[in-house]
Amino acid sequence: MGRYTGSVCRLCRREAEKLYLKGERCYSEKCSLEKKPYIPGQHGKSRRGKPTEYGLQLREKQKAKRFYGVQERQFRNYFEKADRQAGVTGDNLLTMLERRLDNVVYRMGLGSSRKEARQLVNHGHFLVNGRKVNIPSMLVKVGDTISVREKSKESPKFKELQAQAAYRTPPEWLEINAETLTGRVIAYPKREQIDAPIDEHLIVELYSR
Repeated sequence: MGRYTGSVCRLCRREAEKLYLKGERCYSEKCSLEKKPYIPGQHGKSRRGKPTEYGLQLREKQKAKRFYGVQERQFRNYFEKADRQAGVTGDNLLTMLERRLDNVVYRMGLGSSRKEARQLVNHGHFLVNGRKVNIPSMLVKVGDTISVREKSKESPKFKELQAQAAYRTPPEWLEINAETLTGRVIAYPKREQIDAPIDEHLIVELYSR
C-alpha cells in the first residue's frame, strides 16, 4: 500500500486529536479539528457508542503511525526491534521513532511539519556527520551531527526556516545551533522528553494479542 496522499486534516479529525501534520495551520483558527470536532464522513456527527478494548488499541496504533508518518510494515518492524531490546518495549518504540532523521530535522525546527522535513531530507538538503543522506528513516545515534548543506543554506526556504528555528525550543536530547543550522544528538530521548500524544501501552497490548 502506498503512502497516504489525502487530506492530513482528516487524519487528525479521525483520531479526535491534533497530530500537528499541517505545520503552522495547526496552531491557527484554520485548524480543521477546531472547525469540525467530529469524525469525518457523512455520519461523522451522529456516530456514537463506546469503543471496544481492541478498538482503543487499534486507534492508538493508527495515531502513532500518522503522528510519525510511517507505514504499517515499517511500524511493525520498529515494534519488533523495540521488543527485542532491553528495557520497556513501549519506551523503546517511541525512542526509535524519535530517532528517525526526518523527525530529528523537524525537532531541530528545520521543517514546519514532519512531512515537510521528510521532503527536505529526500531532496538531499542534509548531511549526517558530513555525508549527504537522503533516507528519512535513518536512525541517528548519540554523537551524530546533522547539518544543512552549504549550497542549501542560501535558498530562501532555509533562510525562512533558520529565522523560525531561532524561536523554537529544541528537546533536551538535541543540541542545536540555529545560526549554523546544525544539531547534535547528545543522548537518546527518554519517555518524559517525548511530547507525542500516544499511549504506547495500548500499542504493546495490541501486538501482544
